[in-house]
Amino acid sequence: MLTSIILLWLCVWFLIFQFKCRRPKNFPPGPAALPLLGNLLHLGFDNPLNDFERLRKTYGDVYSFFLGPRPVIMLNGTKAIKEALVTKASDFAGRPQDLFVNDTTEGTGVILADYGDVWRNHRRFALTTLRNFGLGKNSMEERIHGELQHTITEMEKNNGKILSPQHMFHNISSNIICQVLFGKRYDYGDNFIKEIVRCFTENSKLANGPWAMLYDSIPAVRKLPLPFKRAFDNVKTVQRLANGLLNELKQMRVPGEPQDFVDCYLDEIDKRRDEVSVFTEEQLRGNALDLHFAGTDTTSNTLLTGFLYLMSYSHVQERCQQEIDQVLEGKNVVTFEDRHNMPYMQAVIHESQRVANTVPLSVFHETSKDTELMGYFIPKGTMIIPNLGTALNEDGQWKFPHEFNPENFLNDKGEFFKPDAFLPFSAGPRMCLGEGLARMELFLIMTTLLRKFDFIWPEEDGKPDFTPVYGVTLTPKPYRMKVQLRATQ
Repeated sequence: MLTSIILLWLCVWFLIFQFKCRRPKNFPPGPAALPLLGNLLHLGFDNPLNDFERLRKTYGDVYSFFLGPRPVIMLNGTKAIKEALVTKASDFAGRPQDLFVNDTTEGTGVILADYGDVWRNHRRFALTTLRNFGLGKNSMEERIHGELQHTITEMEKNNGKILSPQHMFHNISSNIICQVLFGKRYDYGDNFIKEIVRCFTENSKLANGPWAMLYDSIPAVRKLPLPFKRAFDNVKTVQRLANGLLNELKQMRVPGEPQDFVDCYLDEIDKRRDEVSVFTEEQLRGNALDLHFAGTDTTSNTLLTGFLYLMSYSHVQERCQQEIDQVLEGKNVVTFEDRHNMPYMQAVIHESQRVANTVPLSVFHETSKDTELMGYFIPKGTMIIPNLGTALNEDGQWKFPHEFNPENFLNDKGEFFKPDAFLPFSAGPRMCLGEGLARMELFLIMTTLLRKFDFIWPEEDGKPDFTPVYGVTLTPKPYRMKVQLRATQ
């Protein structure tokens, strides 16, 4: 009997030792981890950002933890993030390929593609195509202003009334990128737009939520009928809608005369028919959905954050409007070039991006080879999470790191400037593809709307709640706004 008990205990300790989470030599420090579970119990499932900050205070700007049995390195602060993503860019440019988000997208698209030829070719193609279709040129401005007219019409109908802006900002952002990708826009009540936005919004919350964390940490649960299955259902819905749209566009297309991103991609497929190519219709669908999600969710959430603060800081809204009126006097519409004469408006937009911290943990990276970072050894294949929020509110990098204040982007002469810690689009070769489009959208949309309307917080709604809803993207809690045509209009 005693011998059996001893053997049983030896077996238990052997299994514990086998599954023990072990850090490599000279690996960044971190909390002790449990077998199989890793550090899951150290993290709040609903929003782990505060837990990550607590670990940073204990272990420093570069620390490690375990996602199940898998070691992960968290980068905090401007210095650590830039050393990894910029100075040693190629070492840290990989993407993990076995996570929940990869499985839901079936390995297609450019955002989650691993570092290599597939990613390199598709990123180059996307940047060139976006540039050719007017990024930074008048044609893109015309698209944005054209879409804005639909939004202005809706707001004028609701003059003096209280409305919920969530769908409005999602729709305007979605339609702008739809025109670039597909050459068409959708009515705001259209089922395509409503379903796409719903699926994107749900999946952005699921992908960094507790069920995705469980999925990534314990592979054995992946076949169980748990809530993360809803994300796969949403992906099927989006793919069905995208396939129908792509088939429609293929019928209308004139080869060699591209009208949008899809046409350009199909021309590229035709051009490479006689070779083994990374350009396929499956990749086209993945890339189009990637760009649509990235161009919708981040921009709309930044707009929602910006107008939430503008209503709460009415003196900031008034100063923006004074600058807009002065610079645009006699002009019918604002142009992107006008930003150079609007330092305060630029500061407000960038401050909205900073406090929005829209993609707090960036998109996860992975080391492509053995490397070093700030004196630590990092093996090939290690997951890397850049905690961008720690740069965006870092003490010593900002005048007012923990409050909304446009002075963070103004020098002593009142001129606009951008601190090194401004990293809402990440940094290095994997930084956001749509940065140029997002910057143009934010400036033209916010300036145009502030020129025409006052935005007022409804007194009956109590005090504004600035606490965001956590996910792949941080989203302001739903709120309402009163829209009033300005007296000058």
